[in-house]
Amino acid sequence: MVQTTAIAGEPGVPGILDRTRIIARPGFNRWLVPPAALAIHLCIGMAYGFSVFWLPLSRAVGVTQSVACTNLSLIGALTTTTCDWRISDLVWIYTLFFVVLGTSAALFGGWLERAGPRKAGVVAALCWCGGLALSALGIAVHQLWLMWLGSGVIGGIGLGLGYISPVSTLIKWFPDRRGMATGMAIMGFGGGALIGRAPNPG
Repeated sequence: MVQTTAIAGEPGVPGILDRTRIIARPGFNRWLVPPAALAIHLCIGMAYGFSVFWLPLSRAVGVTQSVACTNLSLIGALTTTTCDWRISDLVWIYTLFFVVLGTSAALFGGWLERAGPRKAGVVAALCWCGGLALSALGIAVHQLWLMWLGSGVIGGIGLGLGYISPVSTLIKWFPDRRGMATGMAIMGFGGGALIGRAPNPG
């Protein structure tokens, strides 16, 4: 058999994120997979800890005390730069997180199975981190709609992909212990708030 040297970028050559590049070699220890899945879920699970930000964000303009505007509509709250955000408007970010999580998990579940967990994990990281960065910009320019879009929608897509990718992988590696495998990942998602929670300055 003649061996050829593969050149990156050539047609037919699998990329670093392709599913064919993650086939385990004989003797691979499957117990190395759960810590990686747990780490991913600890990162995205900090979404549960976002409640610590609502009070400080409701004083973004007034700093020590909220600057309230009378008769401010929800549409007005999304674009105002002179009024502080109401907590009732801020918590919509949390709602969007988990609505989009479930929606994206359902919509992209089939793609994940075809593309593999590595590609899905990278997309999840880009969406989650990019969404947080966009929210940070929203805070800097005091635009609530940017926070909704960043953390709520784009970050929610990252949550959905980041949630199902480790769970799907663990189930494949532990067909004999499916409950334990998924439980380890879910434990990380619930524990993420403990890791990512910041002291409440309020």
